[in-house]
Amino acid sequence: MFMENNHTEHKESLTDDLEKEVVSFLNSTGGEIQIGIKGNGDIIGISSPDKVQLKIKDRLINNIRPSIMGLFDILTKEQDGKTTIIVKVAGGPETPYYIKQKGRSEAGCFVRIGSSSQPMTEDLINKLMSKRHHLSLANIVSRHQDLEFEQLKLYYGLKKKTLNDNFARTLDFLTNDRKYNQVANLFSDNNNTSVRIGKYAGKDKLNLIGREDFQHCCLITAMQKVLDRFDIENITQSLKRPMKSRLDKTLVDKAVLHETIINAFAHNDYTYGDTPIFEIFSDKFVITSFGGLVEGLDLESFYSGTSMPRNRQIIRVFKDLEYVEQIGSGIPKIITKYGRESITISSAILQTTLKFELLENQTNVKTVAESREKSREKSREKIIDAIKANPNIKTRELVEIIGISIKGIEKNIKTLKLQGRIRRIGADKGGHWEVVD
Repeated sequence: MFMENNHTEHKESLTDDLEKEVVSFLNSTGGEIQIGIKGNGDIIGISSPDKVQLKIKDRLINNIRPSIMGLFDILTKEQDGKTTIIVKVAGGPETPYYIKQKGRSEAGCFVRIGSSSQPMTEDLINKLMSKRHHLSLANIVSRHQDLEFEQLKLYYGLKKKTLNDNFARTLDFLTNDRKYNQVANLFSDNNNTSVRIGKYAGKDKLNLIGREDFQHCCLITAMQKVLDRFDIENITQSLKRPMKSRLDKTLVDKAVLHETIINAFAHNDYTYGDTPIFEIFSDKFVITSFGGLVEGLDLESFYSGTSMPRNRQIIRVFKDLEYVEQIGSGIPKIITKYGRESITISSAILQTTLKFELLENQTNVKTVAESREKSREKSREKIIDAIKANPNIKTRELVEIIGISIKGIEKNIKTLKLQGRIRRIGADKGGHWEVVD
């Protein structure tokens, strides 16, 4: 039997007090509302779950302030042969949240106490307002206002989504006086941030043997370049076993590695220009983001997967592009695989260390050269996807999106043409690409 508690609320059906329950979780440390379950835990399920999910999404977006985009997930779950809906809510960074119609008052602000939602007192509302962190990315004006977003538009196109003429307002890329903010700068084609990868010969930082800086590109492009680079470094070990069977295993779990990298980009504190740092050692990968825990989130809640996004606008874009599947799901995955000791937290940083898992008596390890060939094939697939999204795409745009040199793009295009996978229609100037099915 599933019982209600300070992080769980049951509802038999979608009711008028949904916003109240969501607001109470936003103003606390998050939680989930399970619809289709009685208060005593009995599962009754709901009908037309797709329609109900859509209604919930519209209500949460339109009826709660400040905006909570990026702070909730709506999922369906099969329990005892019946369909229930789970609304997962993260603790919000911009408390107090309130019901739009009731305003920032005792009638509109709620907080979770035990297994119920209680009105906030006027004193608590005023105290939270006085503590609000006004220096946020959304209200820092970008030093550059001539921003372009072709890379971001292409990423949305690859997901079959369109950024219309009002995308800057929709994605909270504008300050109150209609100027581009620092969030917009991060996602622009030519921003002034730099993301670093350092590679060392040993287990410490004594011998730096390589460094890469990904700069002057959309934050998503920089992240994709980091993901691709670590895929190359995360080589596959092969162990021959009796009966001609073979065990293949990467140095670290690929899914956890990707989750850690994406979390570092999504939750980093960019307020003062700091960007995540990625390091490669002979025995581990170390990934560091800045800002420590978000204020109001305790350590146990963090380890259990409770999420209070530092950058709501960044999370919104990451969710749109399907880099973030569920709020708060990343940390439990890391803990399950590598333990709490893999994460170091201070007031300034959050650092994750993923130690290599080496196979004993291995007879063969796939080389970096083989990994690079695999990476080249991934680059060719990305070129095809980019051409599908924009047949008129130019080489320089592919360079930014794919993250390799012009020469690399030209080589991959030549290979794709030889393989008969793409062809050029018309002249180099004025023509377009076509993907051959």
